[in-house]
Amino acid sequence: MLREIETEIAKLQRVADVLRGIATDNGMPSDKPRGISAAARQKMSLAQKARWAKNAAAKTEVIAKPKRILSVSARKKIAAAQRERWAKVRAQQKKAA
Repeated sequence: MLREIETEIAKLQRVADVLRGIATDNGMPSDKPRGISAAARQKMSLAQKARWAKNAAAKTEVIAKPKRILSVSARKKIAAAQRERWAKVRAQQKKAA
């Protein structure tokens, strides 16, 4: 009976460890820290640099938009409207003074 209770306790411990997220592949918690080999880090580094290079190349291919130029008549209309606005401002300033 004691053995059955101990196996049940061990089973519940494994379930608790899995729920906490500290279990390894075999279901038992690991004492040693897990890491990535130097070769794997090198592969990841090269892959990331390739992604950055691809992004940089895509950004340099962007074509600049041509500068927009207003026609002479459009500029004259804008200038006339601006003169009218300033005339109103000056008229209000004269009234206030």
